[in-house]
Amino acid sequence: MVTSRRRASPPGARLMGAAAGVVLDGVVGEPPAPVHPVRLLGSAMEAAERVLYRDSRAAGVAHAALGAALGLGAGAVARSTATATCLAVAGRSLRRTATAIGDALDAGDLDLARELLPGLVGRDVAELDAKDVARAVVESVAENTVDAVVAPALWAAVGGAPGALCYRAVNTLDAMVGHRDDRYLRYGWASARLDDVAAFVPARLTAMLVAGVRPGSAPQIRTAVRTQAPAHPSPNSGVAEAAFAVALGLRLGGPISYGGRTEVRAALGTGRAPEPGDIARAVVLARDVGTALAALLALAGAGRAALVARAARRNAAGRAPGPSGSAADGGPRP
Repeated sequence: MVTSRRRASPPGARLMGAAAGVVLDGVVGEPPAPVHPVRLLGSAMEAAERVLYRDSRAAGVAHAALGAALGLGAGAVARSTATATCLAVAGRSLRRTATAIGDALDAGDLDLARELLPGLVGRDVAELDAKDVARAVVESVAENTVDAVVAPALWAAVGGAPGALCYRAVNTLDAMVGHRDDRYLRYGWASARLDDVAAFVPARLTAMLVAGVRPGSAPQIRTAVRTQAPAHPSPNSGVAEAAFAVALGLRLGGPISYGGRTEVRAALGTGRAPEPGDIARAVVLARDVGTALAALLALAGAGRAALVARAARRNAAGRAPGPSGSAADGGPRP
């Protein structure tokens, strides 16, 4: 009886596919919103919330498990690591939105900048002045370089298409229900913690990449990540924001308002406060990090493929017949 088996992926294929997906996102961007898998996932999870919602962590665990399973299933259907990574990564969209807000501020159109800002942040925007908007954009570019670029690509490298889309599902769940308000404090707990775990390593890799593309600031970035980032309420956003702040010579943090409630976040970096012109610099830094990430993944993939090929050649040589027709490492001797 003959059974069909799925052909094994070539060595380094996931790494190369993840790199290709990052590059593809930079070229073609995301699909239209009505057919975007993340939008479809969001709609499905809104419907699930209407059925599952209870003011309890147990209900939230079920919500998070369902969302993660949908992401894994979507990845299994997609199969292609490059395609799934391109769908999961949103670096081009992030940079374009940030640039549009910066352009509005440069033109003196604060109202337009405020109108566009909710595309990046969830904070209250109505009372923000131009410098507040600039700070919000720089902080969001830093945070989303982890969430929308490095993390999905890294999970693609580890888990292929299912890894990429499962991570994007987890991050979407956190954005939907991972809030510290009365409705979601317990129900959103599992989604928020799952996202924290999934982004822990990518956030630290992001800081390393920032240091790599801005080597002159590397020692100060390391210090800020170690000493300042822990004061941020997020175990991951603070790492990326601290790295960006130092690399850009800025000071992030300060008052921030969500749903009418204001909190004061610890300072990250020791430079000046952000200004509208710093948005373009943050966008360039995010682009450089994405480029370095793609190059790192491609090199790792090529290196793995080369190591496996070299090992295969050695094994083949070891099994080659000797001069007398016997195996080179066995066989009778004269």
